[in-house]
Amino acid sequence: MNQIATPPLFSAENYRIEESFGFLINAVRARMMAVMDRELTSLGITSAQWAVLVQVADTPGCTAATLCRRVHYDTGSMTRMLDRLEEKGLIRRARSDHDRRAAYLYLTEQGQDIHARLPEYAARVLNAHFEGFTADEVNTLRSLLNRMLRNAERLSDGN
Repeated sequence: MNQIATPPLFSAENYRIEESFGFLINAVRARMMAVMDRELTSLGITSAQWAVLVQVADTPGCTAATLCRRVHYDTGSMTRMLDRLEEKGLIRRARSDHDRRAAYLYLTEQGQDIHARLPEYAARVLNAHFEGFTADEVNTLRSLLNRMLRNAERLSDGN
């Protein structure tokens, strides 16, 4: 069956940086993270630290390399982040018996307590950013962003 070719949605002639999706998504993310940083001051962590804590909680025993892939950090930034979280008593490193270079990451009891409180902070920030949206609009946006993410993953895999 022949498919009818559709013209591209974007062209050099209609491209404007301030209306580009990369710009808009990045701007929303930056503003959300700034609000999250402000909200999290009472817990003594940042939004970047929050993201790492959630990953360690979801995959106890993961390594720094795994975290780098999941949160898209370089190894130097991740090492510094993990050092800060360890200094705050929120995570602990357990050295591998098989590979001296590897360390497995776990939340401490204090880290678990903070992790348990994170959903209330996230919900508050999300509700503020989605003020005036309907549940259907939020679900549609989530669906569309997930489609874009699948396309991005396909493209980054070289397919």
